[in-house]
Amino acid sequence: MRQAPGPSSRIDITGVFFSMAAPSPVPVTIEPHLMALIYCDAKDKGAGVFEVIFRNSTDPLAAGSSSSESEVHLARNVSPFTVEPGKFTYRLVRGALQLTDYGQIFAHCRVDLGPWLIVPLTLLPPIL
Repeated sequence: MRQAPGPSSRIDITGVFFSMAAPSPVPVTIEPHLMALIYCDAKDKGAGVFEVIFRNSTDPLAAGSSSSESEVHLARNVSPFTVEPGKFTYRLVRGALQLTDYGQIFAHCRVDLGPWLIVPLTLLPPIL
């Protein structure tokens, strides 16, 4: 993050990706970083909890449970935040994901008990 004229803030992001080649054949552990921008409305309290659950399913109802054998809960991160009302904050979440197959995984993200936002990541076979 850097200050810019105005005053305004800038976030310079490099290395953003939605797919990656596995570093080695499966099974493999990857540690992708997820960056979330969280906005607080001017009339809100300015504090909350950011939750991320990495799964192999897009079903948001399954994000909070492990009821299905076919839907794997890969990792979970919960972090509190504070932000000045009317402003943004950000959270950087790193998941240590142990994968046994190539394909898509999904980061289910929400603030407090709000709706889930789903972000995909595709693991491709390694380049040999």
